[in-house]
Amino acid sequence: MIQEGIVLSVKKDSNGKLRTFDVTDKEVSDAVGYDTKKRAFSNNNALLRLNGKWKQIPLTEFEKHVSKLYETADVDKEQMGILNFLKKSIDLKPDLLKMPDLKWKFLVRTALRGKNIMVTGPSGSGKTLAVKSIAMAFPDREFYVFNMGGTQDPRATLIGNAQFDPKKGTYFSESLFVKAIQTENSIILLDELSRMHPEASNILMTVLDESQRYLRLDESSNQATIKVAKGVTFIATANIGNEYTTTRVLDRALVDRFTIIEMDTLNKDTEFELLKMLYPSVSYTDLTAVAEIVDTVRNELKSDAPRVTSFISTRASVEVASLLYDGFSLNEAAEVAIFPLFSEDGGIDSERTYIKQVLQKFVTDGETLDDEDLFNANDIES
Repeated sequence: MIQEGIVLSVKKDSNGKLRTFDVTDKEVSDAVGYDTKKRAFSNNNALLRLNGKWKQIPLTEFEKHVSKLYETADVDKEQMGILNFLKKSIDLKPDLLKMPDLKWKFLVRTALRGKNIMVTGPSGSGKTLAVKSIAMAFPDREFYVFNMGGTQDPRATLIGNAQFDPKKGTYFSESLFVKAIQTENSIILLDELSRMHPEASNILMTVLDESQRYLRLDESSNQATIKVAKGVTFIATANIGNEYTTTRVLDRALVDRFTIIEMDTLNKDTEFELLKMLYPSVSYTDLTAVAEIVDTVRNELKSDAPRVTSFISTRASVEVASLLYDGFSLNEAAEVAIFPLFSEDGGIDSERTYIKQVLQKFVTDGETLDDEDLFNANDIES
Protein backbone atom coordinates (compact mmCIF):
# COMPACT_ATOMS: atom_id res chain seq x y z
CA MET A 1 0.00 0.00 0.00
CA ILE A 2 1.60 3.25 -1.17
CA GLN A 3 1.37 6.03 1.41
CA GLU A 4 -0.69 9.05 0.35
CA GLY A 5 1.42 12.21 0.11
CA ILE A 6 4.73 10.38 -0.31
CA VAL A 7 7.29 12.08 -2.56
CA LEU A 8 9.85 10.15 -4.60
CA SER A 9 12.85 11.02 -6.67
CA VAL A 10 13.68 9.07 -9.83
CA LYS A 11 17.29 8.03 -10.43
CA LYS A 12 19.03 5.94 -13.08
CA ASP A 13 21.51 3.37 -11.82
CA SER A 14 24.76 2.28 -13.50
CA ASN A 15 22.83 -0.28 -15.55
CA GLY A 16 20.43 2.31 -16.90
CA LYS A 17 17.51 1.11 -14.75
CA LEU A 18 15.14 3.75 -13.36
CA ARG A 19 14.65 3.48 -9.60
CA THR A 20 12.59 5.50 -7.10
CA PHE A 21 13.72 6.71 -3.64
CA ASP A 22 11.94 8.45 -0.75
CA VAL A 23 13.27 11.43 1.23
CA THR A 24 15.37 9.14 3.47
CA ASP A 25 17.08 7.82 0.30
CA LYS A 26 15.43 4.46 0.79
CA GLU A 27 14.43 2.70 -2.42
CA VAL A 28 10.70 2.21 -2.90
CA SER A 29 10.53 -0.81 -5.19
CA ASP A 30 7.71 -1.51 -7.64
CA ALA A 31 5.75 1.52 -6.45
CA VAL A 32 5.69 3.35 -9.78
CA GLY A 33 5.15 2.15 -13.33
CA TYR A 34 8.01 2.38 -15.83
CA ASP A 35 6.34 4.97 -18.08
CA THR A 36 5.54 7.22 -15.08
CA LYS A 37 9.16 7.03 -13.90
CA LYS A 38 10.47 7.66 -17.42
CA ARG A 39 8.36 10.80 -17.92
CA ALA A 40 9.36 12.22 -14.54
CA PHE A 41 13.06 11.47 -15.11
CA SER A 42 12.97 13.01 -18.59
CA ASN A 43 11.40 16.19 -17.22
CA ASN A 44 13.84 16.29 -14.27
CA ASN A 45 10.87 16.08 -11.91
CA ALA A 46 10.00 14.14 -8.78
CA LEU A 47 6.74 12.34 -8.06
CA LEU A 48 4.00 13.02 -5.51
CA ARG A 49 1.30 10.49 -4.56
CA LEU A 50 -1.97 12.45 -4.50
CA ASN A 51 -5.52 11.08 -4.54
CA GLY A 52 -4.24 7.65 -5.47
CA LYS A 53 -2.32 8.89 -8.51
CA TRP A 54 1.25 9.97 -9.27
CA LYS A 55 1.75 13.64 -10.03
CA GLN A 56 4.96 15.22 -11.29
CA ILE A 57 6.40 17.97 -9.11
CA PRO A 58 9.58 20.04 -9.49
CA LEU A 59 12.66 18.32 -8.10
CA THR A 60 13.18 21.38 -5.89
CA GLU A 61 9.97 20.46 -4.03
CA PHE A 62 11.39 17.02 -3.29
CA GLU A 63 14.59 18.64 -2.02
CA LYS A 64 12.53 20.83 0.31
CA HIS A 65 11.02 17.70 1.84
CA VAL A 66 14.52 16.30 2.32
CA SER A 67 15.72 19.53 3.98
CA LYS A 68 12.71 19.58 6.27
CA LEU A 69 13.44 16.01 7.32
CA TYR A 70 17.03 16.84 8.24
CA GLU A 71 15.96 20.00 10.04
CA THR A 72 13.59 17.92 12.14
CA ALA A 73 16.36 15.41 12.80
CA ASP A 74 18.69 18.20 13.91
CA VAL A 75 16.01 19.60 16.23
CA ASP A 76 15.44 16.16 17.73
CA LYS A 77 19.18 15.70 18.18
CA GLU A 78 19.47 19.09 19.91
CA GLN A 79 16.50 18.29 22.14
CA MET A 80 18.01 14.97 23.17
CA GLY A 81 21.24 16.79 24.05
CA ILE A 82 19.34 19.21 26.26
CA LEU A 83 17.42 16.42 27.99
CA ASN A 84 20.61 14.45 28.64
CA PHE A 85 22.37 17.53 30.02
CA LEU A 86 19.46 18.31 32.35
CA LYS A 87 19.50 14.77 33.70
CA LYS A 88 23.02 15.30 35.03
CA SER A 89 22.56 18.99 35.90
CA ILE A 90 22.08 18.37 39.64
CA ASP A 91 25.62 16.98 39.77
CA LEU A 92 26.89 20.33 38.51
CA LYS A 93 25.40 22.32 41.40
CA PRO A 94 28.15 23.18 43.93
CA ASP A 95 27.57 22.17 47.55
CA LEU A 96 27.92 25.79 48.67
CA LEU A 97 24.91 26.81 46.61
CA LYS A 98 21.94 26.13 48.88
CA MET A 99 19.37 26.29 46.10
CA PRO A 100 16.54 23.76 45.65
CA ASP A 101 17.32 21.20 42.95
CA LEU A 102 14.18 22.14 41.02
CA LYS A 103 15.13 25.81 40.80
CA TRP A 104 18.71 24.90 39.85
CA LYS A 105 17.42 22.64 37.06
CA PHE A 106 15.11 25.45 35.88
CA LEU A 107 18.06 27.87 35.91
CA VAL A 108 20.22 25.48 33.88
CA ARG A 109 17.44 24.78 31.39
CA THR A 110 16.73 28.49 30.90
CA ALA A 111 20.42 29.18 30.29
CA LEU A 112 20.57 26.28 27.82
CA ARG A 113 17.69 27.84 25.90
CA GLY A 114 19.55 31.16 25.71
CA LYS A 115 16.81 33.10 27.50
CA ASN A 116 17.28 36.21 29.61
CA ILE A 117 17.25 35.34 33.31
CA MET A 118 16.73 37.56 36.35
CA VAL A 119 17.76 36.00 39.66
CA THR A 120 16.00 37.82 42.50
CA GLY A 121 16.08 37.44 46.25
CA PRO A 122 17.29 39.03 49.50
CA SER A 123 20.78 40.42 49.82
CA GLY A 124 23.26 37.68 50.60
CA SER A 125 20.96 34.87 49.46
CA GLY A 126 23.43 33.54 46.90
CA LYS A 127 22.24 35.21 43.69
CA THR A 128 25.70 35.97 42.33
CA LEU A 129 26.96 32.54 43.41
CA ALA A 130 24.10 30.94 41.47
CA VAL A 131 25.08 32.81 38.30
CA LYS A 132 28.77 31.99 38.68
CA SER A 133 27.80 28.36 39.24
CA ILE A 134 25.97 28.42 35.92
CA ALA A 135 29.10 29.76 34.25
CA MET A 136 31.09 26.89 35.79
CA ALA A 137 28.49 24.41 34.51
CA PHE A 138 29.27 25.63 30.97
CA PRO A 139 33.09 25.90 30.97
CA ASP A 140 33.24 26.16 27.18
CA ARG A 141 31.24 29.40 27.19
CA GLU A 142 32.81 32.81 27.74
CA PHE A 143 31.68 34.50 30.96
CA TYR A 144 31.51 38.29 31.34
CA VAL A 145 30.60 40.24 34.48
CA PHE A 146 29.26 43.80 34.54
CA ASN A 147 28.43 45.45 37.87
CA MET A 148 25.44 47.57 36.93
CA GLY A 149 25.17 48.98 40.46
CA GLY A 150 28.62 50.52 40.24
CA THR A 151 28.17 51.99 36.77
CA GLN A 152 28.37 55.78 36.93
CA ASP A 153 28.69 56.26 33.17
CA PRO A 154 26.33 53.73 31.50
CA ARG A 155 27.14 54.86 27.96
CA ALA A 156 30.87 54.36 28.44
CA THR A 157 30.35 50.97 30.13
CA LEU A 158 27.83 49.55 27.67
CA ILE A 159 28.79 51.27 24.42
CA GLY A 160 32.17 52.95 24.67
CA ASN A 161 33.45 56.48 24.32
CA ALA A 162 35.56 58.76 22.21
CA GLN A 163 39.25 58.89 23.04
CA PHE A 164 42.15 60.95 21.79
CA ASP A 165 45.55 59.69 20.74
CA PRO A 166 48.27 62.11 19.58
CA LYS A 167 49.08 59.78 16.69
CA LYS A 168 45.61 58.50 15.81
CA GLY A 169 43.65 61.58 16.73
CA THR A 170 40.12 61.17 18.08
CA TYR A 171 38.67 57.69 17.74
CA PHE A 172 35.80 55.66 19.17
CA SER A 173 36.77 52.94 21.64
CA GLU A 174 34.17 50.19 21.99
CA SER A 175 33.37 48.87 25.45
CA LEU A 176 33.97 45.33 26.69
CA PHE A 177 30.18 44.92 26.67
CA VAL A 178 30.17 45.35 22.89
CA LYS A 179 32.70 42.54 22.61
CA ALA A 180 30.72 40.36 25.02
CA ILE A 181 27.43 40.55 23.12
CA GLN A 182 29.24 39.64 19.89
CA THR A 183 30.71 36.47 21.42
CA GLU A 184 28.59 33.45 20.47
CA ASN A 185 27.13 31.47 23.39
CA SER A 186 28.62 33.83 25.95
CA ILE A 187 27.06 34.20 29.41
CA ILE A 188 26.76 37.82 30.51
CA LEU A 189 26.12 38.68 34.16
CA LEU A 190 24.38 42.00 34.75
CA ASP A 191 24.99 42.18 38.50
CA GLU A 192 22.86 44.40 40.76
CA LEU A 193 20.51 45.39 37.97
CA SER A 194 18.15 47.03 40.46
CA ARG A 195 20.86 49.59 41.29
CA MET A 196 21.69 50.60 37.74
CA HIS A 197 21.40 54.09 36.30
CA PRO A 198 18.15 54.77 34.34
CA GLU A 199 20.17 55.49 31.18
CA ALA A 200 21.55 51.95 31.31
CA SER A 201 17.99 50.63 31.30
CA ASN A 202 17.22 52.55 28.10
CA ILE A 203 20.36 51.21 26.41
CA LEU A 204 19.58 47.61 27.37
CA MET A 205 15.98 47.63 26.14
CA THR A 206 16.77 46.63 22.54
CA VAL A 207 19.62 44.35 23.59
CA LEU A 208 17.33 42.23 25.78
CA ASP A 209 14.29 42.26 23.48
CA GLU A 210 14.08 38.87 21.73
CA SER A 211 12.57 40.47 18.63
CA GLN A 212 15.39 43.05 18.34
CA ARG A 213 18.61 41.90 20.05
CA TYR A 214 20.84 44.75 18.97
CA LEU A 215 22.83 47.60 20.52
CA ARG A 216 22.76 50.99 18.87
CA LEU A 217 26.08 52.80 19.13
CA ASP A 218 24.39 56.19 19.07
CA GLU A 219 20.93 57.66 19.46
CA SER A 220 20.89 58.76 15.80
CA SER A 221 18.80 56.51 13.59
CA ASN A 222 21.52 56.26 10.95
CA GLN A 223 24.18 55.06 13.36
CA ALA A 224 25.58 51.52 13.28
CA THR A 225 24.02 48.78 15.35
CA ILE A 226 25.67 45.76 16.90
CA LYS A 227 23.72 42.52 16.70
CA VAL A 228 23.72 40.20 19.69
CA ALA A 229 25.44 36.97 18.68
CA LYS A 230 23.75 33.58 18.58
CA GLY A 231 23.30 31.81 21.90
CA VAL A 232 24.18 34.77 24.15
CA THR A 233 22.55 34.43 27.58
CA PHE A 234 21.98 37.45 29.80
CA ILE A 235 21.63 36.74 33.52
CA ALA A 236 20.80 39.62 35.88
CA THR A 237 20.71 39.74 39.67
CA ALA A 238 18.34 42.09 41.46
CA ASN A 239 17.23 42.96 44.97
CA ILE A 240 13.52 43.64 44.83
CA GLY A 241 11.67 44.89 47.91
CA ASN A 242 10.97 47.91 50.08
CA GLU A 243 13.87 47.11 52.42
CA TYR A 244 16.39 47.94 49.70
CA THR A 245 16.38 51.71 49.96
CA THR A 246 19.22 52.30 47.50
CA THR A 247 17.66 50.21 44.72
CA ARG A 248 15.65 51.66 41.84
CA VAL A 249 12.21 50.61 40.71
CA LEU A 250 12.84 48.55 37.59
CA ASP A 251 10.96 49.44 34.43
CA ARG A 252 8.21 46.87 33.92
CA ALA A 253 9.07 46.63 30.22
CA LEU A 254 12.63 45.70 31.19
CA VAL A 255 11.54 43.13 33.78
CA ASP A 256 9.24 41.49 31.23
CA ARG A 257 12.26 40.70 29.10
CA PHE A 258 13.49 38.23 31.73
CA THR A 259 12.53 34.86 33.11
CA ILE A 260 12.41 35.38 36.90
CA ILE A 261 14.07 32.87 39.22
CA GLU A 262 13.69 33.68 42.92
CA MET A 263 16.30 32.65 45.47
CA ASP A 264 14.89 31.40 48.75
CA THR A 265 15.94 32.57 52.18
CA LEU A 266 17.65 29.67 53.92
CA ASN A 267 15.93 27.95 56.81
CA LYS A 268 17.70 27.26 60.11
CA ASP A 269 18.93 23.79 59.19
CA THR A 270 20.21 24.76 55.76
CA GLU A 271 21.92 27.84 57.20
CA PHE A 272 23.72 25.64 59.73
CA GLU A 273 24.77 23.17 57.01
CA LEU A 274 26.30 25.99 54.99
CA LEU A 275 28.19 27.44 57.97
CA LYS A 276 29.43 23.99 58.98
CA MET A 277 30.65 23.38 55.44
CA LEU A 278 32.53 26.67 55.37
CA TYR A 279 33.97 26.52 58.90
CA PRO A 280 34.00 22.89 60.07
CA SER A 281 36.48 23.63 62.90
CA VAL A 282 34.16 26.14 64.61
CA SER A 283 32.15 24.79 67.50
CA TYR A 284 28.89 23.28 66.28
CA THR A 285 27.23 24.85 69.32
CA ASP A 286 28.29 28.31 68.15
CA LEU A 287 27.28 27.65 64.55
CA THR A 288 23.89 26.36 65.72
CA ALA A 289 23.49 29.54 67.77
CA VAL A 290 24.23 31.71 64.72
CA ALA A 291 21.69 29.79 62.62
CA GLU A 292 19.03 30.07 65.35
CA ILE A 293 19.63 33.80 65.88
CA VAL A 294 19.30 34.41 62.16
CA ASP A 295 16.18 32.24 61.96
CA THR A 296 14.57 33.99 64.96
CA VAL A 297 15.06 37.42 63.41
CA ARG A 298 13.75 36.29 60.02
CA ASN A 299 10.63 34.82 61.59
CA GLU A 300 10.12 38.00 63.60
CA LEU A 301 10.16 40.01 60.39
CA LYS A 302 7.31 37.83 59.06
CA SER A 303 5.14 38.36 62.15
CA ASP A 304 2.06 40.60 62.23
CA ALA A 305 3.80 43.25 64.34
CA PRO A 306 7.55 42.80 63.69
CA ARG A 307 10.03 44.48 66.00
CA VAL A 308 12.57 44.75 63.17
CA THR A 309 12.40 46.15 59.66
CA SER A 310 15.23 44.08 58.21
CA PHE A 311 16.68 40.61 58.54
CA ILE A 312 20.12 39.06 58.90
CA SER A 313 21.34 37.88 55.51
CA THR A 314 23.26 34.71 54.85
CA ARG A 315 26.21 36.89 53.90
CA ALA A 316 26.10 38.38 57.41
CA SER A 317 25.80 34.99 59.10
CA VAL A 318 28.82 33.74 57.13
CA GLU A 319 30.77 36.80 58.31
CA VAL A 320 29.85 36.02 61.92
CA ALA A 321 31.02 32.42 61.44
CA SER A 322 34.29 33.65 59.96
CA LEU A 323 34.85 35.84 63.02
CA LEU A 324 34.21 32.85 65.27
CA TYR A 325 36.80 30.97 63.22
CA ASP A 326 39.27 33.81 63.85
CA GLY A 327 38.80 33.62 67.61
CA PHE A 328 36.08 36.19 68.25
CA SER A 329 33.40 35.28 70.78
CA LEU A 330 29.78 35.11 69.66
CA ASN A 331 29.08 38.36 71.48
CA GLU A 332 32.05 40.12 69.87
CA ALA A 333 31.16 38.84 66.41
CA ALA A 334 27.57 39.99 66.78
CA GLU A 335 28.62 43.40 68.03
CA VAL A 336 30.68 44.18 64.94
CA ALA A 337 28.77 42.22 62.26
CA ILE A 338 25.11 42.18 63.32
CA PHE A 339 24.28 45.08 65.64
CA PRO A 340 25.21 47.78 63.08
CA LEU A 341 22.51 46.37 60.77
CA PHE A 342 19.77 47.50 63.17
CA SER A 343 18.72 50.95 64.34
CA GLU A 344 19.22 52.27 67.88
CA ASP A 345 16.32 54.73 67.49
CA GLY A 346 13.74 54.27 70.22
CA GLY A 347 16.07 53.41 73.06
CA ILE A 348 14.94 50.34 74.94
CA ASP A 349 12.30 49.71 72.28
CA SER A 350 14.77 49.96 69.42
CA GLU A 351 15.50 47.23 66.90
CA ARG A 352 19.02 46.88 68.24
CA THR A 353 17.72 46.26 71.75
CA TYR A 354 15.57 43.45 70.41
CA ILE A 355 18.56 41.91 68.60
CA LYS A 356 20.61 42.06 71.80
CA GLN A 357 17.78 40.32 73.64
CA VAL A 358 17.80 37.55 71.03
CA LEU A 359 21.56 37.19 71.28
CA GLN A 360 21.55 37.04 75.08
CA LYS A 361 19.88 33.62 74.94
CA PHE A 362 22.99 32.19 73.29
CA VAL A 363 25.76 33.90 75.28
CA THR A 364 27.74 31.29 77.21
CA ASP A 365 30.76 30.84 79.46
CA GLY A 366 29.89 33.75 81.73
CA GLU A 367 29.90 36.19 78.83
CA THR A 368 27.38 39.04 79.02
CA LEU A 369 26.29 41.88 76.80
CA ASP A 370 27.09 45.47 77.65
CA ASP A 371 23.53 46.03 78.89
CA GLU A 372 22.87 43.11 81.23
CA ASP A 373 19.29 44.12 81.93
CA LEU A 374 18.27 44.06 78.25
CA PHE A 375 17.08 40.49 78.27
CA ASN A 376 13.73 39.55 79.64
CA ALA A 377 12.80 35.95 79.07
CA ASN A 378 9.19 37.00 78.52
CA ASP A 379 10.17 39.23 75.58
CA ILE A 380 11.57 36.51 73.35
CA GLU A 381 9.82 33.29 72.59
CA SER A 382 11.85 30.16 73.29
